[in-house]
Amino acid sequence: MEILQENFGEINGHPVTSTTLVNDQGMEVVSIDYGCIISKIIVPDKTGKRENVVLGFDTIEEYINDSPYFGAVVGRFAGRIKEGTFELDSQTYQLEKNNNGHHLHGGLKGFDKVIWNSQVLKGESEVSIVYNYLSPDGEEGYPGNLDMKVKYTLTNANEFLISYEAISDKKTLINVTNHSYFNLSGNLKRDILEHDLTLKSDSFLELDNELIPTGEILSVEGTPFDFREGRYIKDGVESEHPQNVLAGNGYDHPFLLAEKENKEMVLKDEESGRQLTVETDQPSVVLYTGTQLESNFTIRGVKARKYLGLCLETQGLPDSIHHSHFPSNILDKDEVFRSTTKYVFDVID
Repeated sequence: MEILQENFGEINGHPVTSTTLVNDQGMEVVSIDYGCIISKIIVPDKTGKRENVVLGFDTIEEYINDSPYFGAVVGRFAGRIKEGTFELDSQTYQLEKNNNGHHLHGGLKGFDKVIWNSQVLKGESEVSIVYNYLSPDGEEGYPGNLDMKVKYTLTNANEFLISYEAISDKKTLINVTNHSYFNLSGNLKRDILEHDLTLKSDSFLELDNELIPTGEILSVEGTPFDFREGRYIKDGVESEHPQNVLAGNGYDHPFLLAEKENKEMVLKDEESGRQLTVETDQPSVVLYTGTQLESNFTIRGVKARKYLGLCLETQGLPDSIHHSHFPSNILDKDEVFRSTTKYVFDVID
């Protein structure tokens, strides 16, 4: 097991450090302390060829100028909050509106746009980096000083774990996730339309024209949203289902998970033979198929385009504060928030 660190650039005179976690199998996870961004995940294909399977950049300037949350931790609240406003204990809070009059992914300067403190930990069978950030009371409109920790751990079993922990000195909202875009073809050789996804979910959230939950929970039965027995991503792209069309001909939807921490998501790319299994303790996952990726920049030499990567954002439900029948994302004063998601990389049997 190894931990390697090097300079990745600087922002306003503050250095940005890149940390590479390496296990004994040759798997690597590279992250930077700006936004806790995962910039590379190197894993072998069925022939043993090691390639990168996430979208990212090689310079800090590209992350600042072009990144649609590539690999970042987003928060304080992942997803959209309608009109950027909510009420807690009869007090109304107004958040930054950074997405068509709504609040998205923590606002103008969310967790993805700050430099975190970091500490590396090395054990016999795992290596970790722990990122820490104190979000001050009122940042982006949120109440409470929120002490946030994110831990990335790589094991010798090719398991990559993301653990979150937070505590606030006021009642507040919290809903965090990692926004990595996966592409198992390796080094962006192909798009993700032929990726096969199995997802243990019986229902998903209906979205309105601005991609905000209406409050309706829809059954996946008989729709392109039924991934219970496996389905190619292209099925949703080619679908005429109103919700697929609404999302830019694809998916940008929260799915309610029928199970937790039991292989809820399995993503496969048959050509490379790579397989990713995702397990979480969160109630939902947002499947986003890169329908808003624009073509005005390149990603390590590959021109950005729709469907070049997909996200599996394990989290609470977006806009939950406005829907009492959704699981709550309210964090009480001095209550400790904890969450873990595990990613296991291997090859198809």
